Order: sequence, then C-alpha cells, then structure tokens
Amino acid sequence: MQISYNWLKNYVKFGLSPEDLSVLLTDCGLEVEALEKFESIPGGLAGVVTGKIVSCSPHPNADKLSLAVVETGKKDLLPIVCGAPNVKEGQTVLVATVGSKLHTPNGVMEIRKAKIRGEVSEGMICAEDELGLGDSHEGIMVLPEDTPAGMPASEYFKVETDWVYEIGLTPNRIDAASHIGAARDVAAVLNHQNKKKAFRVEWPDVSSFSPAGNKLPVEVDILDTAACPRYSSLTIDGVRVGESPDWLKNRLKAIGLKPINNIVDITNFVLHETGQPLHAFDLNKVKGNRVVVKKPPKGTHFETLDGEKLELTGADLMICNEEEAMCMAGILGGINSGVTGDTSGIFLESACFDAVSIRKSARYHGLNTDASFRFERGSDPEMTVFALKRAAEMIRDIAGGEISSEISDLYPGRKGNIEIELSYARLNMLAGKDLSPKEVRGILEDLDFEVLKQSETGLMLSVPGYRVDVTRDADVIEEVLRIYGYNNIEVPGKMHSSIVISPKPDNEQLQNIISDLFSSRGFSEIMNNSLTKAVYYEADGFNPASSVIIQNPLSQDLSIMRQSLLFGGLETIAYNRNRKIPDMKLYEFGNVYSRDAGISSEDPLNDITEKKVLALFLTGRLQPENWRSEEKMVDFFDLKESVNTVFSRLGIDPQTLENKDLTGRDSIYAYSTALFSDRKKIAQLGLVSAAVLKKFGIREDVYYASLEWDKIVGAASVARLLYNEVPRFPEVRRDLALLMEAPVSFSEIEEIAYKTEKRILKEVNLFDVYQDEKLGKGKKSYAVSFVFRDDERTLTDAEVDKVMEKLVSAFGSIGAYVR
Repeated sequence: MQISYNWLKNYVKFGLSPEDLSVLLTDCGLEVEALEKFESIPGGLAGVVTGKIVSCSPHPNADKLSLAVVETGKKDLLPIVCGAPNVKEGQTVLVATVGSKLHTPNGVMEIRKAKIRGEVSEGMICAEDELGLGDSHEGIMVLPEDTPAGMPASEYFKVETDWVYEIGLTPNRIDAASHIGAARDVAAVLNHQNKKKAFRVEWPDVSSFSPAGNKLPVEVDILDTAACPRYSSLTIDGVRVGESPDWLKNRLKAIGLKPINNIVDITNFVLHETGQPLHAFDLNKVKGNRVVVKKPPKGTHFETLDGEKLELTGADLMICNEEEAMCMAGILGGINSGVTGDTSGIFLESACFDAVSIRKSARYHGLNTDASFRFERGSDPEMTVFALKRAAEMIRDIAGGEISSEISDLYPGRKGNIEIELSYARLNMLAGKDLSPKEVRGILEDLDFEVLKQSETGLMLSVPGYRVDVTRDADVIEEVLRIYGYNNIEVPGKMHSSIVISPKPDNEQLQNIISDLFSSRGFSEIMNNSLTKAVYYEADGFNPASSVIIQNPLSQDLSIMRQSLLFGGLETIAYNRNRKIPDMKLYEFGNVYSRDAGISSEDPLNDITEKKVLALFLTGRLQPENWRSEEKMVDFFDLKESVNTVFSRLGIDPQTLENKDLTGRDSIYAYSTALFSDRKKIAQLGLVSAAVLKKFGIREDVYYASLEWDKIVGAASVARLLYNEVPRFPEVRRDLALLMEAPVSFSEIEEIAYKTEKRILKEVNLFDVYQDEKLGKGKKSYAVSFVFRDDERTLTDAEVDKVMEKLVSAFGSIGAYVR
C-alpha cells in the first residue's frame, strides 16, 4: 500500500520531515518498506529554465541546423545549436542547461557542452516530449512573450514534489489502508508524544451535500442481505466526462495509479482517502431503472470491463439490473455498464459486502483489485454514506451536473459495536510495564474507541466498526502498546523462567543430527510448499478422497495439502535439471496431510492426519565428474545405504528391521521395498516409475525414500547407543558360492544366517552375483562371505567349520546349495 506525504498532511497537520514520519509510521505498526521521491514531471525539470532567443542564424556547416544565442537571465549568453524547424529570433523557449538531465521517452539524457559541426553548443532548446510534458516532437516549445527569462521551468509549470511511502500493511490492519486511516495513527502517536491533544484528524467537509430533488431515483433491492449488509447509492445527472484537474491526477500518480477520467479518478481518490471502495455505473445502462444485489445461477456468463469472460459459480454476488449482471460486487465492473466519454448520468454505489463472499469470488476467478483487497479484509459499514457524499460533491464540483436523487441507504445487516472489558492489571502484565490509566484512555480515545465505563480496575470499551480485527482484550492491549511505543518499554534487569523437563528423545535435536549427517555427506536440504496441485494425487497410488482441500486457494496450483513429499522433490529435480544441474542428492523434512474419508465428525480437523516425513532423493552420478574416478550412476543400493545410515545413527540396528518387497503394488515406484519395525511400516524406498517422472519431464532415474519420522523417533526412544570396546580377538572369514532359484533374495540368505548362528556370526556380505544359462534355467549364483568372531577367545577352524555346516544345511530350506 502506498501513502503520499503531501496527501496525508491534508488530514493531520504535522511538521515532521518525510524521514522522521517514516520512523513514526514504522514504530506504530505501519512498517515503511520504501520511501521514494515523486515528481509530477519526471526529473522535476531540474536545470531547465526559460530563455529568450536573442539571435538565430543558419548553421554555417549544416543546412538543417540553426545557431541560436539565448539569454537565460545570467550575465553570459548561451550559444545553442538547434535542429527544430520552428526556431526563430525573439521566441521565449525552454532551455536545458549544461549538466541537467532530461527524462525523454528514450531514457535519461544528460546535457553536456559540445561541438556540433564545428560550433559550440552550451545547452538544448527543448520540445515537449524531451521534457516529459507531452508526446509531440514537431518542434520546440514556444512560451508566451511576456514570460521572463531565467525562470526555473519547475516554477513555471508548477511541478509538484512529493514523498511516497510503501507500507507493508499486515492483513489485520485494513483500517489503515487509506490516508485518513494512516492519519489517525499519526495523530494518536503525536498526541501521546506531546502529552496533549494537539493533533486530530481533519475529515473532509461534506456539509454542502444537497440533492437537487429526487428526479432520477433508482430502485435498489438486496436479495442476499448476508452477503451485502449495507448498500448506499444516488444518481448524478448532467456530468461531463473528461480529464481530471492536475491536482487530482498528481495525487493518483503519486501512489502509482493511472488517471483515467474525472469520474473514475474521483472514485479512486475517495477510496484511497477514506478506505471505502465506490463504483460508478452509466445511469443509462441501468436497465429498468432498478438495481438488484443477488447471486445469479451457476453457469451465468459475465464479461469484465477489461474483456475477460467469466462463468459464475452461483456463489458470486453480483450487482444486476433487470436484465443482466453489471458488476461483480466489490471486485470488478462489467464491460457494458462502465463510465465512458458519452456518459451523462451516473449511478454511484457505496456498499459494504461480506468479506468471505468477496474473498471466495476473487480467488476463484483470479481477480485482485484495490476494492477486493479492502472488502476481503472487512470494510466499515458506517463509512458508506460519508464516502458517497464526498464523491458526489467532488463529481458535482469537477465534472459538473447535479445530484439528481436522494441517498438510497439500505442497511438490513446493522450490527452494534463490539464491547470489550480492558483490565489494567492484564495490560500491565502483558506490557511488562505499568501504564497510567489516563495515558491508556487518551490513546484509546485517539483511536476512536469509546469509553462506556471507567473504574479503578479497567475500562469498558466500544470498538469502532471499522476495527474488524479487534475482538478481545489482547487486541486492545496491542493497540495501546503500538501507540505507546514498544521501544519505550524498558528491557527488565532480570528474567523469570520455569524449569521444564524436555521430553526424550528430543525430536528437534534428532532432526538436527540427521540434517547435519546428510549435509556432511554431500546432500542438499530442500523445503517445498505444503500446498500443491490436486492433479498430482488423482493418479494411481493415492486416494483423491484423502486430500485435504483448501477452501480459498490462492491458485489451482496450491489447492490441496500434500499427501507426500515426492512431488515437491521431483519439481525441485526438474527445476535444477533444466538449469544444467544433473547430479543431485537431496533430503527434506516436512509434514504431510491426509483426510480419513471414512470418518465424519463435527470438527472437520479431527478427520485430518498430520505426520512428519523424511524424504531422500538420488539422481545422476554418485560422485562429481572427475578424470581420476570412473563414472558411476546412483542406484538402489546407494539409497538403501543412506536409509540404513539414518537408523544406525539413531541407534536402530538395520538388521532388526523386516524387509518386504512391494514391487508391483505401488504405482509410483518401478520397484520398491518397505522396512518394518514391530510390524509397523517405517520406510519405503525404490526407483520412481517412468510414468511419474514423465509428468515432470525427467528422463533419468530418480531413487526416492520416504521415512516415517515420527515412528522412527519412537523407535529411537527405545534403542540405546552402547559403547563396545575394540575386539581383542581376530575375525575368521569363510566364503560360499550358493546356487539357487532366481526369486530367492539375499535378504532371505542373510535372515537365515543370523537365525542359525546368533553368537559368533558378526557379518554377512554379498560380494558377487552370477547368472548364466550354464547354471540352468531360472538359476543364479551368490558369492557370500561370513565373518565370525568370539569376544572371549580365539576361534578354531573346527568351530568355524561346524557353524558353516549348519549354515549350508539351513540354506537348503530355501533351495540354496553349495556349487
């Protein structure tokens, strides 16, 4: 939101510099993000003066140039080479002196002393486009003869200089989304700082408002009073639509608005003055001389004033005449009802619309306007009539015509102001400082809070209707403190705290441990939005009914809460691959959400499950490209090793986890395996299917693991990290070449081995896989190593041979035999 320094001073008389005002606004909650200088003519015509052409002769070395001598009010005359066809002796012109900078259509041009075809030129006689005064370049600008030489052009054209504040307005402070709203805060702060009521907001005077009869009334009906609690309107006849006066155009241009015509400019001016949106309709296009505020049926077509064609949802509030919709209420006008150059009568609307209704329509149709910005956050129903009178008077004074109807004011949704009891004790407790009751009351009265009752312990307050964000005593305390100044509350010399026993294991500490682990192993951490596209979860592998849908999404790409971290990771991989980064090792901690479609409770939040997940992604080369190392692409076993590292670091032995092959059961994977602890699935890892990768334009393999972080933390709370001394006795290794059926997996061999010998068998490793038709159809050979060690003594060959015999016998149960 932008606020003009000059405009603001119309409503509160202060002597602060623009920089000091910036500090004051930020301190009271209206954070100034930028302060920029505005000039009604770009560059302010600095260095440009009026001049008299004393003499003008043809250039001796160029047929189309002239050599002029110009008086600019100084002792020395200026020789200037000019190429304009209309330059003549005796003219009063505008001269850009050496060193001045002109803001031309082609950019900023600095005037320098130069030689042009052998003749010295010390300035430039300007055309209107070179000064930013118009578009013409047919010749130089010629001023009236009585214009004195040496007058600054900024003075002649009355260039207005202003300072504009870019305010980072928080969503709850819609009351400050206007110059009067900002002026209210400025006055309150200055009164508090000066300890007296020296400043007050000076509202525009509308006492001269007087309709010229009721000749052209328009009947108004509100069919949805919940969506439109108040609707005020009137008509004005005999207006002349045209260009706005300079002062009005400068006000709008200062805050970044483009002037359109006097009628539209006035409605925009009043909006940014009072915060109340207005809309002007062409009176001749209000068919049937009747306005109906309603929600047309679903499927109704509507074309906005900028030509966008919309299909209404049935929940969109519209301003209609007897035949058609003219305007999307509180958002945007229609193409066939707006003010044009031929308009002679207008129907002026000033209304209050329901914030939720406006927000839903604006988000659904992707519309964002100054009006919707304010209505979405809550508007003041008590402002409609004042703003209507203010705009009507300005239209009458600037565009002519007469107010041709009484004010029609329908107010079916009238509500009383909220009443809040403020306790001094609670205020002082939250503030950390004792504030005087007199000071507190003064601040609240400056903010338009009405004191209904005062006692020794506190105040009973009536909250002004425009403060839709103030609903409890904590909100009132915030108002007091931001005007009092948070910087005026001293930091206490001591702090009180309670000793809290942290639960073990500490979830955040474990997450930091794993984050540091992966970062040290060359992984990059990513963080994606929890809001994502619904289309991701309409494919196989997910249940669309389990998606948590956002009621008012910012866009269709952010319409649901994510069920998985997979798609955010794939978006990241696709983004980086498109920027020539093919090798990635990524990890992400994030929450995922799902709705239990089979449960229905009074509180819909009870149907939603939220859990934390750790996701790992591997794609591309395992190591950076280097001439000394052989290129190796990541594979499933690299991913599995990373997953096992998590368990090992948290004290969970990967050997104790049950493996289950899920290949063919989950369509998001080409193949995958799941890990279980106490029959609870805690991880799934595998190769992402080509069909899923194709949707993201990824052609290379991506390996993905999803770890149930909350379950892993629970398992880590049971596991204990124990210290083992360095073995004192040697290890013994034996190798076996086992012939078996192709479906038999190494995990089965490993499981049988550990079950057969639990005491001295320390390690089982697969170091070679061999498949050939000579072995037999559907056969394969595993080369497996076994490492034995006794922690109490040195093993003998006989003891190891005996264990090996038991292992060979046990492997026969799954059809694995020694080759």
